[in-house]
Order: sequence, then structure tokens, then C-alpha cells
Amino acid sequence: MTQTVTDRNDKFKKALEVHARLHGKLAIHSKLPADTKEALAILYTPGVAAPCMEIADNKELAYTYTGKGNDVAVITDGSAVLGLGNIGPDAAMPVMEGKSLLFSEFAGINAVPLCVDTQDVDEFVRFVQLCGPSFGGINLEDISSPRCFEIEKRLRETMNIPVFHDDQHGTAIIVLAGVINALAYLGKSEKEAQVVINGAGAAGISIATLLLEYGFEDITLCDIHGAVWEGDERLNPAQAAMAKRTNRRRDKGSLADILVGKDVFIGVSRGGLVTKEMIASMADDNIVFAMANPIPEIYPHEAKEAGASIVGSGRSDFPNQVNNVLVFPGIFRGAIDCHASDISEGMKLAAARAIASVARQEGLREDYILPDAFDHRVTIAVAAAVAACATKEGIAGKPMTYEEEAALADSFLQASER
Repeated sequence: MTQTVTDRNDKFKKALEVHARLHGKLAIHSKLPADTKEALAILYTPGVAAPCMEIADNKELAYTYTGKGNDVAVITDGSAVLGLGNIGPDAAMPVMEGKSLLFSEFAGINAVPLCVDTQDVDEFVRFVQLCGPSFGGINLEDISSPRCFEIEKRLRETMNIPVFHDDQHGTAIIVLAGVINALAYLGKSEKEAQVVINGAGAAGISIATLLLEYGFEDITLCDIHGAVWEGDERLNPAQAAMAKRTNRRRDKGSLADILVGKDVFIGVSRGGLVTKEMIASMADDNIVFAMANPIPEIYPHEAKEAGASIVGSGRSDFPNQVNNVLVFPGIFRGAIDCHASDISEGMKLAAARAIASVARQEGLREDYILPDAFDHRVTIAVAAAVAACATKEGIAGKPMTYEEEAALADSFLQASER
């Protein structure tokens, strides 16, 4: 543990040095030089009036004549930043820049970090709505629960571009992909598997929702007080709604009580909450995704020693990293390429299946149930599956075939390798 703390302190020191030297991780560069009068006349005035007039007549042409079709806003209010809590919009900027960098590196998408100085739901929603014409998609980030549910719901209802809260849905998609493969490796069925999710916030509720959509039937949510059950007056509206769809036995008790005999543990809570004894009490051939970061609910080696068959975490220094970077680049690449107006449940399921399929191509193992974070095949597979699903569901403004989306994603892969 001492070495882990030392390593972390070294990384923190290096991170401060790099951020201070770079003054931010992003830059804007012109695609063409504006170094002659003729170039200025085409790229700016008077030539720029031509695309302006075309777009004024047909707003869809913004995708043709501007960068809208490859621009995403990464927006936060700083209320729930990367395990650091409500540190505000100024302190959230390094994370938003980092997320924008990942969009660029993994999907060739231009992402713009926007940190909004309000935690009023109405003001925040209105700000994002007003930014809509500039972007092909909106990635909501690090917004506290339960406000994030209302914000995303209202934006999805009123905007005609994809709105995606990655802390909710990116986490749910990658968890589903991992659980699909872990159950397949162990020869268990989703309809029979008993799942416990610890953490009844944005991520936990979204994971439960997507697992139910996929076909899981036996899910119990837990929070700091223990099992979440229908009728508990302390629940917020989002938790109360989920309680009606989960915990079908109406079990009550602590996390330790609920874990007895269960097949799958998914932790999106905080470190050190799970003991070896709790893992040992689970069913044979159990699955443990302890995703609290940087300290997981239980360390992988401890879970394995207690009898867990497959263990995943949120950390890159352990096998089976359950990492959202396998999700959001491909989701947005596919959604904005086909001009999708939304990201549906079907598109999320398609993304999860695509991620799972990439790992299966290599052959599943106890220490390999999800692809590596740097496996560029994932972006290709997810983008293609998402665009194909959007086209099938009729929410693609520019319907695309699977082959067309695969070709676009493949061109990005080739560019990234050069």
C-alpha cells in the first residue's frame, strides 16, 4: 500500500508540472492557412457569406459547411467531479479538458470543454439549449444526482441532437458489456443471475436500467443504508422509481446481508466497503466489479482470494478495467455521423454488445472479459453498431448502412496509426 501511495503522489506531482507547462491540454488550429488575400477572401469575407446564406435556407447544411458534424460539447457545472465532489466549475476544467482530449484521441472528434457557473437546473438547461446550434452532440459530465436526471431528461426532450450523460450511461454500457462476457465465460444466464449494485446514484440507477433492458430480472440496489426497497420514504424520486422495478423479493438489510448467495456484485460507491467474508458468502463462480476509484470497494487480489471467479475494477493497473473510454468515443462517433437526434436505449444496448464482441474475438479469459482501453477496434465496432441502430430506429437524420459507418470509423483508425 505504501508503494501505491508513493506512486500516486509521484503521478500527482508530474501532473501538476505537465499542466502548468502546457497551460491546458487543448489547442485550436486552422485546417487551412490564411496567409494570402485570396485565402482570406474564401475562408472569411466575402466568401464566407456563401455558406452562411445556404445554411440560412437549410439548417441541415450546417453539417456540410461547418464543423458541427464533428463537434461535441463536454459540459459540467462542477457539482460531482471525478470523485472529488462539488469543487465548482473552475476546478472542473482540467477534467473537462481531459475528457475532450479523449474524444479527439479515440474518435477524432473535436470536443469543447464548457464549465458553467450555475447549479440551478433551469439556468443550466437553458444554457445548454442555447449552445445547441454550435454542436452535433452534448456530453454531460460530472453533474450531481438527482439533478442530473432532470437535466438530461429536459435536454433530450427539447434538443434535436444527441444528449448523453456519460457518468450514467457510459458506465452502464461498459458494465453491461463486461457482465455479458463474464456470464458467458462462466456459463451463466442473465435471466437467472442475481445481481447486487452498490451505489444508488446516477451510475447505479443507470446500470440497473440498462441491465433490465437487456433481460436481467433479479437486481437489488443498495445504498449507504442497505437495500433499496419499494415504499422506503427516504428515497429520492429516481430511486423510488427504480425500487418499483428491482428487489423483487423486497429484501431488507445491509450490503453484507444482501450479497449472500448472489452471482454478481457491481460497486459504484466508495472504497473499502466490501470484505473477503462478504465475497465468500456469494454464489459459486461469482463476478465482482469493484469500480470505486482510486480505492475499490475491495481490491482484486482480495476478491480472488475470497473465491471470486472474475474481478474487474475502474483502475488501469488491474486486469479487466471497466473504463468508459471504451464507450463514449464510439457512441458519439456513430451518433453524430448519422446525424442522430437522440441516443436511445437500443443504441446503448448495441454499443454494449459491440464492445463485448470485440473482446470475444480474442477469446475470453478470467483476466480478459473487456477489450484494452487502447484497442481502436472498439471505436469502429461501437460507432458502426450505434449508427446502424439509429438508422433502423428511424432517428438518424442521415441514415447510414453498417458498411458506411465501418468505413468512416476505419478511416479514422488508419489516420490514428499514421
